[in-house]
Amino acid sequence: MASKVIPWYKRKHGSRVKTDYAYQHSKTVVTQHAERKSSSKSASQVQAQATEAMAEPAYTIPEFRQRAAEETEEYQRVSTNVGKGLAVIQEELSRMRITTKARVDSLNIQREVRDMMAKRPEYLDDIPKMPDFLVALRPHTVWEKTPVKLFCTVQGNPRPIVKWYKGGAPVDPLSAPGKYKIENKYGVHSLIISRCAVSDTAEYSAVATNQHGTATSKATVTVKRASGAGESCHLGLVPHLTEIHPSKLEVTLLDRFKVSFGVEGGSISLVCSMVVIPDLPNVPPIAQWYRDDKLLKAGKLAEMSVGGGAARLTLPHLAKDDEGLYTLRIFTKDGTAEHSAYLFVSDAAPSAAGAPGAPMSVKAYDINSDYVLVAWKPPNTVNEAAISGYFVDRCEAGSDTWVQCNDAPVKVCKYPVHGLKVGRSYHFRVRAVNSAGISRPSRKSDKVTALDDAESQRLQVIKIEGRYDIVIKDDDLEGYVTIPGEPTDVHASEVFKSYVVLSWSPPSPRGRAPLWYVIEKVCCRSTCLAGTGAWQRINTAVKLHSPRYPVFDLQDGQKYQFRVYSVNLYGSSEASAPSEPVEKVDEDGSEVSIGVPSAPGQVIATRNTKSSVFVQWDAPKSPKNLMGYYIDGRVVGAKEWFPCNHKPFKHTRFVVHGLIPGETYAFRVQAVNVFGLSEESQESSPIAVEPALGKGVEYATPSAPFGITMLSCDGASITLAWKSPKHCGGSKVNAYYVDKRNADSLVWKEVNQSAITERTCTVENLTEGTFYEFKVQAGNMAGVGVPSAPSAPMKCEAWTMDEPGPAYDLSFSEVRGHSLVVLWKAPVYTGASAVTGYFVEMAKKGSSEFVTLNEEAVSHRYLQATGLEEGATYVFKVRAVNASGVGKASQLSEPVCAKALPGTKEILASVDEETGDIFLSLEACEICETSKFVWSKNYKPIGDCPRVSVSTKGRTSRLTFTSPDKDDLGRYSVVVTDTDGVSGSHTLTEDALNTMLELSYAIRHPVVPLKHGLNYEILEKGHVRFWLQAVKLSPSVSYRFIVNDKEVTSGEGHKISHDVATGVIQMTVDHFTRANEGTYTVQIHDGKAKTQSSLVLVGDVFKAALKEAEFQRKEHIRKQGPHFSEYLYFTVTEDCTVMLACKVANVKKETTFHWYKEDDEIVPETPPNVMSGACALPIPLFSRKDHGVYKAVLGDDRGKDTSVFDISGQVFDDIINAIAHIAGASASDLVLQCTPEGIRLQCYMSYYTEEMKTVWKHKESKIASSEKMRIGGTAEMAWMQICDPSDKEKGHYSIEISDGVKTHTRTFDLSGQAYTDAYEEYLRLKAAAFAEKNRGRVVGGLPDVVTIMEQKSLSLTCTVWGEPTPEVTWFKNEQEVASTEHTKVTFDGGKFASLVINQVTPDDSGKYSINVRNKYGGEFVEITVSVYRHGEKIPEPKLGQPKTPAATPAATPAATPVPRSPAPPSKTPTPTPSKSHTPAPSVKSPGSTPASTPVPKSPTPVPKSPTPTPKSPTPTPSRGVKSPTPPRFMKSPTPPRK
Repeated sequence: MASKVIPWYKRKHGSRVKTDYAYQHSKTVVTQHAERKSSSKSASQVQAQATEAMAEPAYTIPEFRQRAAEETEEYQRVSTNVGKGLAVIQEELSRMRITTKARVDSLNIQREVRDMMAKRPEYLDDIPKMPDFLVALRPHTVWEKTPVKLFCTVQGNPRPIVKWYKGGAPVDPLSAPGKYKIENKYGVHSLIISRCAVSDTAEYSAVATNQHGTATSKATVTVKRASGAGESCHLGLVPHLTEIHPSKLEVTLLDRFKVSFGVEGGSISLVCSMVVIPDLPNVPPIAQWYRDDKLLKAGKLAEMSVGGGAARLTLPHLAKDDEGLYTLRIFTKDGTAEHSAYLFVSDAAPSAAGAPGAPMSVKAYDINSDYVLVAWKPPNTVNEAAISGYFVDRCEAGSDTWVQCNDAPVKVCKYPVHGLKVGRSYHFRVRAVNSAGISRPSRKSDKVTALDDAESQRLQVIKIEGRYDIVIKDDDLEGYVTIPGEPTDVHASEVFKSYVVLSWSPPSPRGRAPLWYVIEKVCCRSTCLAGTGAWQRINTAVKLHSPRYPVFDLQDGQKYQFRVYSVNLYGSSEASAPSEPVEKVDEDGSEVSIGVPSAPGQVIATRNTKSSVFVQWDAPKSPKNLMGYYIDGRVVGAKEWFPCNHKPFKHTRFVVHGLIPGETYAFRVQAVNVFGLSEESQESSPIAVEPALGKGVEYATPSAPFGITMLSCDGASITLAWKSPKHCGGSKVNAYYVDKRNADSLVWKEVNQSAITERTCTVENLTEGTFYEFKVQAGNMAGVGVPSAPSAPMKCEAWTMDEPGPAYDLSFSEVRGHSLVVLWKAPVYTGASAVTGYFVEMAKKGSSEFVTLNEEAVSHRYLQATGLEEGATYVFKVRAVNASGVGKASQLSEPVCAKALPGTKEILASVDEETGDIFLSLEACEICETSKFVWSKNYKPIGDCPRVSVSTKGRTSRLTFTSPDKDDLGRYSVVVTDTDGVSGSHTLTEDALNTMLELSYAIRHPVVPLKHGLNYEILEKGHVRFWLQAVKLSPSVSYRFIVNDKEVTSGEGHKISHDVATGVIQMTVDHFTRANEGTYTVQIHDGKAKTQSSLVLVGDVFKAALKEAEFQRKEHIRKQGPHFSEYLYFTVTEDCTVMLACKVANVKKETTFHWYKEDDEIVPETPPNVMSGACALPIPLFSRKDHGVYKAVLGDDRGKDTSVFDISGQVFDDIINAIAHIAGASASDLVLQCTPEGIRLQCYMSYYTEEMKTVWKHKESKIASSEKMRIGGTAEMAWMQICDPSDKEKGHYSIEISDGVKTHTRTFDLSGQAYTDAYEEYLRLKAAAFAEKNRGRVVGGLPDVVTIMEQKSLSLTCTVWGEPTPEVTWFKNEQEVASTEHTKVTFDGGKFASLVINQVTPDDSGKYSINVRNKYGGEFVEITVSVYRHGEKIPEPKLGQPKTPAATPAATPAATPVPRSPAPPSKTPTPTPSKSHTPAPSVKSPGSTPASTPVPKSPTPVPKSPTPTPKSPTPTPSRGVKSPTPPRFMKSPTPPRK
């Protein structure tokens, strides 16, 4: 097959230098080139390909090829004889074909190179150009003692000079003759290193220079050494290579595991699929897994499996110990195939909010019979509180019981555990502590057994003749020893602030008896033990068996020496030599190895991939036994940091994965050692997460195309279509090659000699009726990829159906959570008539139930599918329609998930603020080096169109309209190539376009926008300010004021200024007069923008402004003396008192204040205090009597001011409404009260006056006051009385209190039982009132006390009344008085009753009483009579007590009694119950709430008198006289309300 070859010097290759071993990468130690256009292939490769072709799946024989039963036997016989010969012939033909093709391709390449190189000067000689690498250097990994060739292609004008460098130093071939060879042929510059050594591992660079500039290309050469041959130099990129295992399997890695993320306590599997040839189930490939260069072994924490076309590593119980770089190594026939990726394990949810993460890497060291040293690594603390210490727990193997080893948290990441039992096995774990709580425990350590390490050292092994081992113990050589020797080499092996670990060497000789140790200490300074310097035993309660012991109770700042004794059952040895002085060292001590490390140096972040960033930093100046580093990151603008790694990382470079594409981050680093974390480094510069352009890119051939389908067939040709490869290999796919073969043949034939750029191809010269199979290969700048799987057999048979063929090339755009757009291409075969539309069908992945999305066929080749379920996966197919019907369905689309990419943004339609251009723009959420923005209108590519222009900057592309009009309306979409489907669309409507056109015109023809046009305001002192406000002003703004066509400048009488910050331009006129009438204009120029604003101030408008200015001038003068800052106004308090208030200013102590009403001064109880700044006059019980003009006068020697307030008209109504608002809100529910006259409904409130707008209603009808319905009230309530009620008065009653805005309504239902009870109570009270009115009573004339001298005559006369006429009876000392000559009783005319005592004597003293009574009742009145003798002192009267007769009677009474005033009964008396009687019950509406009914303060209210009662010697009223009915303004005598 002849093919068009792309010259190798035209292929662009990016540098393949990897910046960190954490970057996901795959590499093959021995690389096999499978390019379609390779120059040569070995015989073994040819044989392997032939074997692979022969081993294809069995072909299903078509129906037309099937044989009858009798023909089968003959066919098998012939096949058996010729089968082997046919296979040999086919293999030979294939080999010759490949060899011939390779030679032809080589000749074509050489010829094309010569032709192009000859033509090259014609094109480039005249164009100056700086150096540019067409093919950059590529990294290489080689074995020791093998050669390597670095080559690159560079262009430039004039021709650049290329120099080679190794690690920054020039490469000199003369320095090592035969080592280096530098060549330059046909523009290809190469450096050949022969017999590579480990020392050749370095970064090599080619520097091209001409007069226009310099270009550099770099690549890394890694030289590996087989295991056992010494150290290998791997630069942290891959694990050490172990011994090569022999294998005859060919293994090719396919889908490789990516960078993974797990959480503590979870599980994860790393899987790498592969192709194994031959694939033998019982002989799987040899696979090894590494973590951070350490070989992993299968176990409970790491499960490994190989087989079924995949290698799998499962970590079922994740911990942060599992974080690291995982490498899979597969041993193949030609070496090894490897793949590496990083696994991140984050902290699980803390046990308490703010608690730290768990420690990790817990290990036990220095294991002895009762002692072990436990060490671990500290967790990263990003946003949590600092760690204050650690708890170490131990657990015996086989038990689940954990015992805490330390009582107080230890601050360093080491702890000596002692007190273990010999021969027992233990696990250890660690928990971190901070102020918020305790962390989750770490993963438990490996099992360790407490054994005496000295016992194994006392064994000697002697080999005899190389075959026998004789074991001899030191005990046999020492002889019989009883008392052991003293220990030696006593020293401190661990020195920290919390503890010191003592170590020593066991004694020699030791003896056979069990041994233990005794330790003593002494303070080296005189302050210890009062200067005695005595040795103290420190392990009195512990029997030590190990030559290790931790000491915890040493004092700070003191130095100690220690010595040790060996003890057994025979006795104790001599003391060992004292140790050197030991002192606890603070973490901040001066020793280099003590304390946390210093902060790392400068942190630099660079781009890596679309979701990762490469971070590198300088090591700290004081590492102090560094464990590694923690890297933290944060989104720029956010305060919270997040950890990038969760296990200390040893190198000074790291790739941070899992970042959001396009987001901007900053990073910092902390160093870690046994003492904890260092201070944070300085933050790196912010960096956006985007792929590195032209750096670190590995170009590979594309993967295989797929989905080969037939679009049309005419009997001699077949039109095919296929889908793009899933992986483009890092560069654009620019070529396709198609092969064909008969379905019953194994030989493939090339279809196209030159590359096909489209994904359709018409295969011609076919035989009608024959079945064919096809396969397709894709090519890019790296070469041609692997071929696709053979298509299904396709019969070459002419299509004659009337319906159209299938649509093809289904793709998706604008994939969102609930919608997406399906696009397709028109069918090649249209049928009997043109295609008129399309139907789109959809189904969920895995379902066969397809739903047609459009009821009517669409004429365009796209459709938006809506109503999708977010996160669900769908498949689509399309059917074309013509006049004959619906055609064949297209091939199923690729499954698509209805989910938007993270950070997806939509197309923005806007106007450029600088140029006024109307544009559409899209900011891509992800992009790569080869991505392009493809704009379409109505899903048709725009291409080169004069109506629009496209520009791209970074991740943003802009489509700008040159002359936008209605022709530009439509739906615009954009697709970003070489991404995971970044796309968007926007429909440009006519309204939106008109809006943007207006804005565009405003930008291109700028005016200074104004917030407010020219206006004026009157200032204090009568000044007038003319002003306007712009939206924005620049400091260079210029303006001028024009008044009546004359420019006004700042000067006397005018002040002109502006403020850039607020945009205000103003002019102030100091003295505004009639001469200022006219037109005012302001003209503004600000850069290119300008505007003007005018104000016409003439006629009535000017007069009003002038009047206001004069008023303000007068006000200014008034305010120079005492004045009212607020004139009189009214308020109403909660108790409905009206307050006339005002505020005063500029007052002093001598300032006077007076109140007046109608020019009559009012003197309030509390004098006004002007110094408080406010004065008020209370008007209680406000009513119409308070009408009038009120005045407040303020004055002193500086002048006076007056405020007048007229309470009349609307003002009076406003006050009444304000009172009604408060009173209405306080109104109680209606309360029923019965009286002798009828039934009364009462509503209590804080204040009531008849001026309030109060309406009583019965059954929604307004009630007018009449003899039947009386309406009235008191200061505390409003009432309505139904006189002489009847059934007509039953029903619903309500009172409405209006305050002008709101109506307050209270109701009562007077019907049913409520009416019956009220009516009965009314009848009872009416009868009682009638009886009270007609009963017998003493109307007046009798005193309470009479004092008389003996021998005088006493006449007790009174008027009585009653209907019928009452009976009158007199009593003395409760004995009836009979009429005699001395005591005469008379009753005249039924009105006048008298008792006359002639010539009284002391015996006549006593208590007299009169009883007046008829059938309705009566009255009993008592009089006390005292008789005294002449000359005696008049005795003080005592009610009800008789006096002793006086010796000398007086001629006249000493005192004249005050008679009772006669008071006839009132026409409508209101009964006043006495204290001894129970008041009549009040009846309340059934719907009322008891809690809302006010209760009066006193059960028997006392009437308020408007005039004071005159004082009297005997203020007690006559007991026989009832109180008159109180006036309207008095309190109601009604009993208490419930």
